[in-house]
Amino acid sequence: MPTPQRRFKDAMYEQLARLGKATSAPKRLELLDLLCQGPRTVEAPADQAALSVANASRHLQVPRAARLVEAEKKGLYVEYRLADDEVARFFVALRGLAEARLAEVTQVTRAFFEARGELEGVAGDELLRRVKAGDVTVLDGRPVEEYRAGHIPGALSIPVGELEARPDELPPRREVVAYCRGPYCVMAIEAVERLRAHGYRAHRLEQGVADWRARGWRVATARAR
Repeated sequence: MPTPQRRFKDAMYEQLARLGKATSAPKRLELLDLLCQGPRTVEAPADQAALSVANASRHLQVPRAARLVEAEKKGLYVEYRLADDEVARFFVALRGLAEARLAEVTQVTRAFFEARGELEGVAGDELLRRVKAGDVTVLDGRPVEEYRAGHIPGALSIPVGELEARPDELPPRREVVAYCRGPYCVMAIEAVERLRAHGYRAHRLEQGVADWRARGWRVATARAR
């Protein structure tokens, strides 16, 4: 018969394994990454993760069972959100561990960015210094709903698909630093490519809002203009 100590350890590690199960599928990780941007009804992250609504809902039930994700009925829709900022920090830490321990992460990332012309990123600390000094224009290229849920203070909201129609909203002679959802998001890359094609000095910020929160930096919430 197991001892009380053995039963205690088995019970504890069983609970810890719930977090592993909640992050054991690639699509679940992508959905968590998307929810790091802010609360959304399931239709939006399902579309962005190339999933059917039914499959996205099934995936989200697993982190919900592990209490990483919460759901709330709003009219005809169900809105999902991270349980709290600690979940975003957990996701960023998991991503950082993978980058540090798995050479394949670096290889896949390098191959993609080299194919896009090796767009260099700007470190968060350096951006923070330049933002505080008023040296750069910060551009949030995500959808408006994500900007409203949380953005880097002082950032302008221009979704990447609207850049061509809203060029007059960016100061013409200032350097622009564009960001989106994080290091694996391509919207900031596309924004930089379009801005450079129009003569702007533009760079990509590797970090997103989840990284900003994980470092304890303030995140603003407001309506997009």
